Amino acid sequence: MSNKGLKFHPQALSTAEVEALMAACSPTSPTGKRNRALIVTLWRGALRCDEALQLQPHDLDQATGAIRIMHGKGNRARTVAIEPRAWAVIQLWLAARKERGVPRGAPVFCTLAGRPLNARYVRWMMTDLGAKAGIGKRVHAHGLRHSRAAEMRREGKDVLVISHALGHSNVGTTQRYIEHLYPDEVLKAMLDSEWGHEGSGPEP
Repeated sequence: MSNKGLKFHPQALSTAEVEALMAACSPTSPTGKRNRALIVTLWRGALRCDEALQLQPHDLDQATGAIRIMHGKGNRARTVAIEPRAWAVIQLWLAARKERGVPRGAPVFCTLAGRPLNARYVRWMMTDLGAKAGIGKRVHAHGLRHSRAAEMRREGKDVLVISHALGHSNVGTTQRYIEHLYPDEVLKAMLDSEWGHEGSGPEP
């Protein structure tokens, strides 16, 4: 049977798996610091890959923890926030690029010469790091966004808040998104129904 036409959604990664991805980056090289910072931004900010790659230094406000996405999907702007631990990772890259003399007007996530990164590189990077980290799942930048959404759902965050964080145009899209990522009601219902309950199982 052909898989042609089937859509495979990126899988959400656990916190341990994302941390393993980060650990697979070089801890000392500028590109390793950049790639860790990109992973953190995609993950904790729940950003799309293109949104992260379009960020400019003036879109980051460490004082408030805010990241401003000026051109999200549908050209919609929004503001998200990430916690201090995530900012610390980003700051390591910002310091490294300053030390390397990267032009101030270059995108936040750029080559060491200041040129923009492209999505093709990010796809390769995620696959490579996933293999180095020994992660059996399909590792993709969008999976980090999925991971953050699933985490917020587990924490009991309101669906409307999650919708704003993800930059969805309507909350119905977010609800379907969450149901795909975190089908807790379906799983609970199925686990509550045991094989063999009320004599319905096969004879020994």
